[in-house]
Amino acid sequence: EVQLVESGGGLVQAGGSLRLSCAASGFTFDDYTIGWFRQAPGKEREGVSCITCCSDGSTYYADSMKGRFTISSDNAKNTVYLQMNSLKPEDTAVYYCAAEEYGACSSTYFPNDYWGQGTQVTVSS
Repeated sequence: EVQLVESGGGLVQAGGSLRLSCAASGFTFDDYTIGWFRQAPGKEREGVSCITCCSDGSTYYADSMKGRFTISSDNAKNTVYLQMNSLKPEDTAVYYCAAEEYGACSSTYFPNDYWGQGTQVTVSS
């Protein structure tokens, strides 16, 4: 059974940090590009960051996340992390991870294969 399970969300004050985890199982992790997305109430789902599969490791960040968020992958644990620093109230959203086999990590990356259930991040002002 394929699973992507996000964790690490919560309530944090503006300026604080959180680290999200995306634990993958049921597929060949190394072959999948993993991305983080978020959706705030009343807004469309948007791309946050992604990391390319297959030992490439190249990454992409949406402009508003550059310098604040860092994506990383631990292939031994089949887990992708999103370190979020200097959080702002506008970062409040449900954060999802998603995976696509041999996906191209870029600003247009939107996986069709697998999605997690999401984890809530709330940043208070």
